[in-house]
Amino acid sequence: MIHLQEVRFKFREYPETNEYPFGLPLLKNTRSLPFLSPVTLFAGENGTGKSTILRAICRAAGIHIWEEQGRRRHAKSPFEERLHDYLQACWSNGAVPGSFFSSDIFRTFASALDEFAVSDPGILKYFGGSSLMNQSHGQSLLSFFGSRYSIEGLYLLDEPETALSPRSQVRLLKIIREAAWRGHAQFIIASHSPILLACPGATVYSFDHLPPKVVEYEETEYYKVYKEFLEDRGKFLGQESGIPSTGSGQGRNQKSVKG
Repeated sequence: MIHLQEVRFKFREYPETNEYPFGLPLLKNTRSLPFLSPVTLFAGENGTGKSTILRAICRAAGIHIWEEQGRRRHAKSPFEERLHDYLQACWSNGAVPGSFFSSDIFRTFASALDEFAVSDPGILKYFGGSSLMNQSHGQSLLSFFGSRYSIEGLYLLDEPETALSPRSQVRLLKIIREAAWRGHAQFIIASHSPILLACPGATVYSFDHLPPKVVEYEETEYYKVYKEFLEDRGKFLGQESGIPSTGSGQGRNQKSVKG
């Protein structure tokens, strides 16, 4: 199911063209982002605007972002929190609820959930049935994903692979694929993970192009770099220049002499 069909950029109404985020090349060159499948992935180098746009889409869709209050930053752009005001969310059949995930704010959410559960323990059934704070970080994430994404809605994830092992990333990929296949959930995900980017049937936008361009999995820089690295890691690590690897025989011999 594609709940959110498209996001349009009200570029003629931007209040500023030099300050962040309106000064991003992405915003100067993009007029709309259509969502062509239940799973859409944003790929691209750091600084291309993936996370910025993802958060703005979330707010434009009316979805709350759990963020720790009270922290202050130096020289924050006065326009940073206003980008969503210049996006138009185009729904297929009216707005749906959903959630935003980012590993850097997950613990804030998990802690707040624990506080809510003191007065309403039943709320935990929507997130795996037990406190997320009493599990390892990776376990709590998978518990959250598996429970939350069984509910109809629009789900936005910002680099969910950050705290997950490759095997756990495969589990998350299966959760996303199953929820999308069942037809109740739509996902928009910014990711550097070649595992998540391999989601069958997903639309991959490369933010290395202006405007973002739909590309095949094998065209992404992540696929190319990981493939090259696994096939010939020495090329990346300088071993062709005679630099020994950490696990070289020389290192083991030195250790045995010291013994």
